[in-house]
Amino acid sequence: MTPHFLPTLVNRPFDDPGVYLDFQFARRAILFDLGDLAPLGARKILRISDICISHTHIDHFIGFDRLLRIMLGRDRQVNLFGPPGILRQVECRLASYSWNLIQSYPTVFTIIVHELHPDGSGVRARFSSRTTFAREDEERFVLQGDVILDEENLRLRVAFLEHSIPCLAYAFEEKRHVNFMKNRLGELGAQVGPWLSEVKQAVLREAPDETVFRVPLERGGEEALTLGELKERVLNVVPGEKMAYVTDTAYTEKNRERIVELARGADYLFIEAVFLHEDHDRARERAHLTARQAGELARAARAERVIPFHFSPRHLDAEEELRREVAEAFNTPSPLP
Repeated sequence: MTPHFLPTLVNRPFDDPGVYLDFQFARRAILFDLGDLAPLGARKILRISDICISHTHIDHFIGFDRLLRIMLGRDRQVNLFGPPGILRQVECRLASYSWNLIQSYPTVFTIIVHELHPDGSGVRARFSSRTTFAREDEERFVLQGDVILDEENLRLRVAFLEHSIPCLAYAFEEKRHVNFMKNRLGELGAQVGPWLSEVKQAVLREAPDETVFRVPLERGGEEALTLGELKERVLNVVPGEKMAYVTDTAYTEKNRERIVELARGADYLFIEAVFLHEDHDRARERAHLTARQAGELARAARAERVIPFHFSPRHLDAEEELRREVAEAFNTPSPLP
């Protein structure tokens, strides 16, 4: 199955947390947390359409200024999701600059901030360079379950965790994965063209199988085929990929339940593994996970693969041991204190 999305850590595991989810066949990316963005480069930053903030400790939000600097002077709109207080924090960051020249720019950069609350409510507002980033169009909304973004072929979900303050975990889900089988297209004698995209979009929007398409043929002319016939003859439609992002959370029963539910069946689970398990008392005091706890959670969620990150600097000489603890717990169930 050809992957449509590629998730990678923004920084090394001892540096600022963050995951960059790149869309392989579109000029788009989703960013999880805004730590140090220097490794991404301007081209990758300009692909970002949506940003999911876990919380606003400095190592998760310091990259806001670099994002702003790169996107100013371009016609761009970005959605930013975050915990209670994020609207005021973004407003204050924007207000810390002088914008007396910004209205002369021929382009408009806009940030739509979505502030999420544990009771399922939220507040969104717009900050635009056209109005010197004044807060406008503020409105309240109610989440549909845990879904914060729902598009034709993707969904973003959220879980509220406890880290002394509210901290958000996120899951990205591709609803369906649609591929054309090249050998079957060859057997059909079909030309490659825009009709392929039209068929794919029809599958994603769940069009009736009776929908008819005019398929251009290599030998000339065309053949009328229904969507059902195309599914049977040239399409491979399977469940899409899933990625979960979990960081800065205490190992409590409630957090555990929410993490496992959010990350269940994930193809990629990015999860913090801050301390070695011998330091589990310190982890509890700091409201973080140990490496063994991270691996155990990945196992409980039945993730396909686990990618640990956010290692504590106190373990700079123990990276292999941190990774080994995660892997052992992921592959072998073990009781945790």
